[in-house]
Amino acid sequence: MPRRSKIDRLPAAARRKLEARIIAAGFGDYVEHARWLRDELGHDIGKSAVGEYGGKLERRLAAIKASTEAAKLITAAAPDEADERSNAIISLVQTEIFESLLALQEAAEEADPATRVDILGNAAKSIAALSRASVARNKWAAEVRGKLDAARDEIRKLATGAGMSADTMAAIDARLQGVVV
Repeated sequence: MPRRSKIDRLPAAARRKLEARIIAAGFGDYVEHARWLRDELGHDIGKSAVGEYGGKLERRLAAIKASTEAAKLITAAAPDEADERSNAIISLVQTEIFESLLALQEAAEEADPATRVDILGNAAKSIAALSRASVARNKWAAEVRGKLDAARDEIRKLATGAGMSADTMAAIDARLQGVVV
């Protein structure tokens, strides 16, 4: 079973300091980071290991930044009063967690039991939170649809009594459906 990397085995505070240094240096200067780890913190970790960790950190931060920017663009371009994006995001995250659990099962012989328990515990908490969010979101969506249906029925009654044309009523109905759909 392969051991965790030396950087992954660093104390959390040291790892956070290293991450901050790597980011501040613009994801470079790995020789200096390795020297700092060795001389100031007493951890003998080579520049290659620091560089590999820095590359992973950069990719992870780039993915987060890209996702955030994409979400902002989508929100600006396509307002979502019915909050369908939230449901899609919850589904995507659930899929990612499921795929991660499958990968963990495949790598069972590579991970020590304590690490697996921690990972599974964190995944279970995430799944529970996502499930609660999904249930709450679906309940809210059903309430909105119910209110919209009631409003649509009331508008039809008023429109019929006021002599509104079928075309005007169809246009109003289409607009109301656009709020939810």
